[in-house]
Amino acid sequence: MARRVRRFTVCLSTELYEALKLKAGLSGKTVSALVGDLVRQGLAEDLQDLRLLSERAQEPVLTYEELLAELKARGA
Repeated sequence: MARRVRRFTVCLSTELYEALKLKAGLSGKTVSALVGDLVRQGLAEDLQDLRLLSERAQEPVLTYEELLAELKARGA
């Protein structure tokens, strides 16, 4: 199954673009592949946080007072 891609424009300083081209060449990747990798790495923590929030969405919501009462009941 082919991956869907979306084309867009990114504006970079000349120095940053040249560094990106050099790193891509040294790693044997295209600039596009390298940018994709870097974006995925940069968003990995955010994606993990979103997954965790989604998983916890069904948990009951406690007020501050309810949380304190629960902690006191546990001796915490």
